[in-house]
Amino acid sequence: MSAEGGTKAVVAALLANTGIAISKFVAAGITGSGSMLAEGVHSVADASNQGLLLLGGKRAKRAASPAHPFGYGRERYIYAFIVAIVLFSVGGLYALYEGYHKITNPHELSNELVAIVVLVIAIVLESFSLRTAVKESNTLRGRKSWVKFVRGAKSPELPVVLLEDVGALIGLVAALLGVGLAVITGNPLFDALGTVVIGLLLVTIAVVLAIEIKSLLIGESASLEHIAAIEEAILAGGDITDIIHLKTLHIGPDELLVAAKIGIQNSETGEEIAAEINAAEARVREAVPIATAIYLEPDLRRVAAA
Repeated sequence: MSAEGGTKAVVAALLANTGIAISKFVAAGITGSGSMLAEGVHSVADASNQGLLLLGGKRAKRAASPAHPFGYGRERYIYAFIVAIVLFSVGGLYALYEGYHKITNPHELSNELVAIVVLVIAIVLESFSLRTAVKESNTLRGRKSWVKFVRGAKSPELPVVLLEDVGALIGLVAALLGVGLAVITGNPLFDALGTVVIGLLLVTIAVVLAIEIKSLLIGESASLEHIAAIEEAILAGGDITDIIHLKTLHIGPDELLVAAKIGIQNSETGEEIAAEINAAEARVREAVPIATAIYLEPDLRRVAAA
């Protein structure tokens, strides 16, 4: 479900940002607004990022190979990390450069009404994109706060689109204020300051995304809920005495590696131990369907303690 919901949100954002980018560049060319130009580059970066997320999702579906026995699920993390880099460099740094250029070389805006109309339309379209991302995220978020959802999500697409859309809306408001104040006061410095605000916003979002996705690339364990469900499933049969230790690792957003050393009775035969392990693995897969790779090692608690 997370992959399907993420794809829907990404496609909605891609369509919205493509249309918005075209309108912003046309308006920037007509008005000479630095805020509008920075917003146009921002939308291009966002649209490119959504294309990268879709590409990463497609490549992650490739079947496992001898060189990659656990599959290619982590490619979604790789492409999401590239998204953070693009947002930082193409979006944030360019906007900061453009803002600096407009501050040092200010010039009057022309046809300001065009910029204002385009920004208002862009806010409406971006709101629809954010609405789709919020709707799809709510099916997975449950009762978690938005901060906990973004920080704990194993699927990168929805958090990326959420942060991009929120950043885009704030950036559009900043651009609208910059252009509006420049028109009211006749001082183009406000347009330049709006551009700087957009740059700082994009850099901040890119850094947050990079930090969160880096954690996923390094390798994160299952959620506390999944760990509890796995432990309960292993012990549910009654033949396994205890769990000596348990380790989990996400090998993809929807793929989980489970490795555990389990305690068994000293008198059990090899056939009985194999049957218990097979039954425990079946229970774990039923309780946590994303547990695609399960390795249970039998041991004696007294031997492990010694």
